[in-house]
Amino acid sequence: MTIGRHGPLTTEEARKLAIKTLGSTVQGEDPQLERRTRRKSLTVSELVDQYFKEAEKGHVLGRGGKPKKSSTLATDKSMAEAHIKPLIGRRLVIDLKRADIVKFIRDVQSGKSAKAKQLSGKLRGRVIVAGGSGSATRTVAALGSILSYAVGDGIIETNPTHGVRKPAIGKRDRRLSPDEFKAFGRALDAASADETKPWQGVGILRLAALTGCRIGEVENLKWTEVDLAGEVLQLEDSKTGKSVRPLGAAARAVLARLNRHPDNPYVFPAATLDGRPYAGIKRFYRGLFKAAGLEGITPHVLRHSFASVGADLGFTDSTVGSCLGHSGSGITSRYTHRLDSVLIAAADKIAAEIERQMEGR
Repeated sequence: MTIGRHGPLTTEEARKLAIKTLGSTVQGEDPQLERRTRRKSLTVSELVDQYFKEAEKGHVLGRGGKPKKSSTLATDKSMAEAHIKPLIGRRLVIDLKRADIVKFIRDVQSGKSAKAKQLSGKLRGRVIVAGGSGSATRTVAALGSILSYAVGDGIIETNPTHGVRKPAIGKRDRRLSPDEFKAFGRALDAASADETKPWQGVGILRLAALTGCRIGEVENLKWTEVDLAGEVLQLEDSKTGKSVRPLGAAARAVLARLNRHPDNPYVFPAATLDGRPYAGIKRFYRGLFKAAGLEGITPHVLRHSFASVGADLGFTDSTVGSCLGHSGSGITSRYTHRLDSVLIAAADKIAAEIERQMEGR
């Protein structure tokens, strides 16, 4: 039912008017009718809040039919607050069309929602909200999830983000050269010898380089997930769920040198040893990469470099993918003993070659 163009009336005024218009006998006293009216007059901002409220309760499922991870929700919520609400938050959900999504993508790309936002309670005080193709693609993916929830909840019939072409993001195919690995290794050694530098940061980056693990997987690694005798990591909660990763000798040596803290389950505990993992890795790796002259390098480059070294050594994509825990590799939670040996041997050779380059040999 159309009661006029959206704009002059507030959302709540529109709801009340709709209830009155539907019939004088109703007068807002029909609970089912009022609920239907409210759903049809829901704004995007209200839908966003409703979605995250349900998702944080575990009612919104992600990969494999499991509740979305808190880290994923935090990222999506940040994008929603930064881009979705400012640009289309006042729009009615039922009014969104594909053309609106296309315009939304262009607006995020062009930086229409980009700004420096003041944050209360944060040490550094501000966060920069940027635009660009990467932000647009990731934000429209989050919006798609929110609108899929709306479809499932009967608020809309179809998801207007479906079929919309998203901006291409440049392939992250950057890898470290032998000289860059050498500079990285020297920077790690210098930080290790400096008592003012956190040993956790050194260990996390070194282990990430020698295993190809995601930085978050190493940062949150627990001793219960480390099996030095079996030469594997048994990750309980990776990006692809439970995952087993082979450990090369060089990576095992890093872990074997570390002390376990009885009051903290993490391999790289917070300095306060209060049961939490070390949380300063971002600041640490930015400083270390800068000191090494490796501007623009991120921990993901270490992961891609591990894969590239594996390819250089002649290992197949399937073998390298299994070492990295790729979901399509077919090796996620368990595999045969014979395959164990093959993957561990591959991880051993890749880690040894990376260590050799880091030492400049």
